[in-house]
Amino acid sequence: MEFYEGACELKLLQTLEGHTDRVWSLAWNPATGTAETPLVFASCSGDKTVRIWEQNPSPSSSSSSHSSWNCKAVLEDTHTRTVRSCSWSPSGKSLAVASFDATTSIWENVGGDFECVSTLEGHENEVKSVSWNASGTLLATCGRDKSVWIWEVQPGNEYECVSVLQGHSQDVKMVLWHPTLDVLFSCSYDNTVKVWADDDDDWQCVQTLGEPNNGHSSTVWALSFNKTGDKMVTCSDDLTLKIWEMDSTSMQSADGYAPWRHLFTITGYHDRTIFSVHWSSEGIIASGAADDAIRFFVEDKDGL
Repeated sequence: MEFYEGACELKLLQTLEGHTDRVWSLAWNPATGTAETPLVFASCSGDKTVRIWEQNPSPSSSSSSHSSWNCKAVLEDTHTRTVRSCSWSPSGKSLAVASFDATTSIWENVGGDFECVSTLEGHENEVKSVSWNASGTLLATCGRDKSVWIWEVQPGNEYECVSVLQGHSQDVKMVLWHPTLDVLFSCSYDNTVKVWADDDDDWQCVQTLGEPNNGHSSTVWALSFNKTGDKMVTCSDDLTLKIWEMDSTSMQSADGYAPWRHLFTITGYHDRTIFSVHWSSEGIIASGAADDAIRFFVEDKDGL
């Protein structure tokens, strides 16, 4: 497999101002963006707040280039330290917010106003990432305490911790559920990506993607899946992006888990730590790094 750096022209449409400290994470609301419901996303920041932004299309055009974005709500006075990560539930009704104050808050839009309906406690220190599974029945959090927590959504805005996973030896930077399966992925300062699956209500690490199997040689900061979920991209402090593929031919019949194998390494495009990566539904991989560059990659179909 080969990738090429495709020609791409981007034009600044609007600068959204409001946060008073660095913005750590953004999350699109998956239930928005239809003719009836304008696009909505959330942003979280070192200023301890989350802002909810809504797109307002121009009356004369439905094009996104003729629309503006407005801050519709500011979620504040709940966290006492940096808000590091936010994630919408698949239904778009709940927003989970992870903070360096060791808690995760759950917000809902109640009658047009956002309310904090639950606070999840348990991590010893900073919570770095939060992610919902595809059905919205499970929530995962991870943190500096080297642990990954899995929470089950209960009636009445209750959340029960069903497992605390201790497989990483260092700070866990990010958790992300597979887009269709109840399989959880976590990446860490220990240079690995770990894959977790449920076996008779007992969550286990079923695979570790590390340097011995073509994995990263330094901190793994983030990961993302392609649209179909059969490929994954990871990014690292080692200045590389790595493409992984689900090996369905080696599927373990006992639990239906298919292991992942290294497919391709993209290198030479960033000269400082790659902190963020996202694989869009259109097949574009975007990477952001400490070299102040954002780069876009698309698959070279002729190279297959």
